[in-house]
Amino acid sequence: MEEPAESLAADRVALRRWRGTDLDALHRAIDESLDHLLPWMPWAADHGRPQTAAFLARVHDEWESRQTFAYAVTSGAAVIGGCGLHRRIGAGGLEIGYWIHPRWTGQGHATAAAAALVREGFRLTGIDRIEIHHDAANRASGAVARRLGFTEVERFPAPEGPAAPGEVGVDVIWRTTADGRRVGRQLGLP
Repeated sequence: MEEPAESLAADRVALRRWRGTDLDALHRAIDESLDHLLPWMPWAADHGRPQTAAFLARVHDEWESRQTFAYAVTSGAAVIGGCGLHRRIGAGGLEIGYWIHPRWTGQGHATAAAAALVREGFRLTGIDRIEIHHDAANRASGAVARRLGFTEVERFPAPEGPAAPGEVGVDVIWRTTADGRRVGRQLGLP
């Protein structure tokens, strides 16, 4: 099973595979983003240096097993968020996820990072669809999918209800396919 590139160029940001040496920068970025992350990211409720170190170790192992390809989102030398390609939606598919430090939101960074993930994901053999999943209350995640030309394909009650305090417990799935994708065209991306 092949893997994506360890670093990706994107408009406004760069993506690179997480490294163990990112512990301080990632911990700081999460710490400064907690109010922004807590409504949507269940893992943010249990944030600390040990959890951040465990995350970096886990994503290293998941990259090696070709299950998750997690990246730091950077601007210059600053870590401004995280994103990844996840093999958790069945054969032929990848799910992407992303978060950006609130100081950097509203500037197109999440959209640029997601577009880079989509381009790289479709370069992998056998990938015919890429999805974005989010709670219906998380309008910012839906806006990224919409800007990239994804199609909303499903809404359904989350089986276990809301997973984080800002959620309403309705999962939304957006999809783009290799044969019909428009991702990035409206952004002038190749």
